[in-house]
Formats: sequence, structure tokens, C-alpha cells
Amino acid sequence: MKRDLLFVIIFVCCLVSTAKGQGDSLSLADCVKQAIQNNPTLRRDELVVDRSDLAYKQAKYDRLPTLNANISHDISQGRTINPTTNQYIDQNNSSGRQSLGLNVPIFNGFYIIHNIRMKSNALDAGKLEYEGYVNDLKLDVITAYVKVLTAKDMLTQTEGQLSVTKEQLHRNEVLNREGAANPGDLYDIKGQYSSDLNAVELTRQSLNNARVELAGLMNVDVQSLGELEQIDIPSEISIKSSEELFQESLTALPQFKAMDYRIKEMEEGIKVAKSNYWPSLSLSGGMSSNYSKEGGAIFNQIKNNLSKGVGLTLSIPIFNQFKNRTQVRLAEVNLNEVNFTKDIMRNELRMKTAQAVFDLDITQKNVVNLRDQELSYAESFRIATVHFEAGNSNSVIYLTAKNKLDATRSQLIIKQYEWLMQKYMNDYYSGSLDL
Repeated sequence: MKRDLLFVIIFVCCLVSTAKGQGDSLSLADCVKQAIQNNPTLRRDELVVDRSDLAYKQAKYDRLPTLNANISHDISQGRTINPTTNQYIDQNNSSGRQSLGLNVPIFNGFYIIHNIRMKSNALDAGKLEYEGYVNDLKLDVITAYVKVLTAKDMLTQTEGQLSVTKEQLHRNEVLNREGAANPGDLYDIKGQYSSDLNAVELTRQSLNNARVELAGLMNVDVQSLGELEQIDIPSEISIKSSEELFQESLTALPQFKAMDYRIKEMEEGIKVAKSNYWPSLSLSGGMSSNYSKEGGAIFNQIKNNLSKGVGLTLSIPIFNQFKNRTQVRLAEVNLNEVNFTKDIMRNELRMKTAQAVFDLDITQKNVVNLRDQELSYAESFRIATVHFEAGNSNSVIYLTAKNKLDATRSQLIIKQYEWLMQKYMNDYYSGSLDL
């Protein structure tokens, strides 16, 4: 009975441990989500949007009047003017003044309207550019994730190579002790074993480097990065034409769409600069009062000395060292710069999409060829192993066949993940990177 109970407890613990281990594994979507939440570079890029939003709100606030209050208190000694009587006095005195001023903009060359539009376009552009940063981060995470999977499979591959060599080494050591093996074959196998050991350690290093890169993008400690879920390698991937992918990227990539808003921002910037050519008209109003130590009760003085006023101010620009004209020309230069930047981005995008389509096509063909090559070399290695173990061959022929198979399998692993990465790259340009 006790044995049965102990067995049940152990079984339950194993189930809990297995469930916990499965829960610790991370999918590609999990890593992308965590990177978007935690990546400090992306968080800093988000501040650009916040800054643009505040600038846009302030531009709208500029339509409101300004209201300011001023209070001052002075202490004088000697011959001064009493502010309440406007007469000279020759004694120590203290006095104060209070004022409240209101200014309402009426017309300023449509500056406020164009500035609001300019800041609005800047905000829209900033939001789209931030979406582009998010997509770039997704692609970086995918790249790092695929690197980890590649290194992990490569480690399994090299450990398998080592296991086969170790088994053959053990067999030849036994035969050598019995005098039934060629010493040269034994040392060839020993050298191959050392080479396979180095390959395993180098692959471990590559795996660690890839995990460190992924953890850095997610802003977590590499030790806390759990196991990654495997991604299924597709049997075939549909390939679009370069022109089709290019046209899709023009409408899909947010950073390219952001350039249209940057152009509108610069166009409004020209209008903002030209507003300085116009006269400006503002309405002002205010009230003020004062008091003096010699004038009696302070509050009575403030009440009795109260003055009110309202006025219109018209400012006409005549000559200001050509600063307005220079600002307009600078705004036009900014517009030309953005237009050229868009053309450059369009040209680069055409090249990158064409390269992405070509790379996907070539890599897909490489994978198909390597799969066929693996089957051929696997059969060749099987035959070489049979002949070598039967004593009808030597270590050179055996190791040549083995190394060809190992190299092909390693290339196939790398190319299959490269193929998968090229698929994600094409999805990125087409806007179908759904993670």
C-alpha cells in the first residue's frame, strides 16, 4: 500500500514538473510581445510620439487668450515720487503696484491655423514612424529567435555527429587492442573525434550568443529566458514577383506612409513662415492699481487707485533684416529635403524588395537541392560504414563520406531556417507580418 502511494506521489510530481516545464516555453509571438512591452529603445522612440502630441495640443492652446497678474512692492529712501499722489517726497517710503492683463489674438497671418495643421501632420507622421519601429523590432526578434533555433538544431546535429564518431572510436580502440585494426585508422578516428568536440563547443557558443541577443531585445536576463517553441519549416512557400511585393510595400510599410505626412508638415511649415509677412492684430485689456505707506489704508488705496483699459494693437512688419524671407526659404529647403528623402526611400525599397524575392527563390531551391543531397550522402555513408566495419575500406574513405553527410545536414539546417527567415522578410515588406 505504501509503495502504491509513493508511486502515485512521484507520478503526480512528474506531471506537475512536466506541466511547469511546458509553461515556461516561449513562442515567437510571446517573445515579440514581451520585446514590444520591455524594449528600452522602443520605449524611448515612443517618447517622440508623446512629444509630438504635446506640441500639437499646445498649438491648439495658442488660440486661447493669455491672462497674467503682476504684483510688486518697493521700499525707497530719499527723494522719490509717491506713486499714489505723483508728488516728490523726501522720506523713507514703501509702495506697491498690482496689475492684471489680458491679451486676445485676433489675426496673425493665419499662423495659428497653419501651425495646428503642421503639428497635426507631425503627430500623424510620428505615430506611423513608431509603428515602423515596432515592425523593425518584430523583425529583429524574429531574426534572433530563428538564430536560437538554428543554433539549437545545429547543436543537436553536432552532438549526433560526435556520438557516431565516439561509437566508431570505441569500436576501433577495441579492435586495436586485439590487433585487428589499422593504427592509422584509429588515429584518424581520434582526430575526427576531437574535431567533432570542437564543433559541439563552438555551436554551444553560437547558441549562447543567439540567446543573449534575443534576451537583450526582450530586456530580460538571459538566465531567465526559457526554452523556445519550435517553428515548423514549411514544405513550400509561395513567391510573389518583385514588382508585386514592391507595390504592396509602398502601402503596407508605415514608415513610408509617414513620409506623406512629413511632406504635408513641411508644406504647412512654409505657410507658417509666410505668416510673418502679414500684419498682426490683437486685443488687450487690463486693470491696475497701487498703494503707498503714506496714503492710508492699503485696501482703500487699491480700490480708489484702480484703473481699467482696453486697446487694439496692430503690428506691421516693414523690415527685419530679411529674417522672414530667410525663414520661408529654409522652410522650402526642408520641404525639398523631405521630398528627396521619400524618393531615396522609394528607390531603396525597390532594391530591397527585389533582393528579398530573389533570396527567397534561391534559398528555396537550395533547400530542395540539399534535401536530395542529404539522401544521396546518407546512402553513401551507409555503404562506406558497412565496408569500413567489414575491413574492406579505410578511415579516409569512411571519414570523407561521413564529413560530406555531416556538412550537408548542417547546411540543410542553416538553409531551412534562412529560408524561413526570408519568408518572414517578404511578409514584413508585404505587411502580413502578423505577430
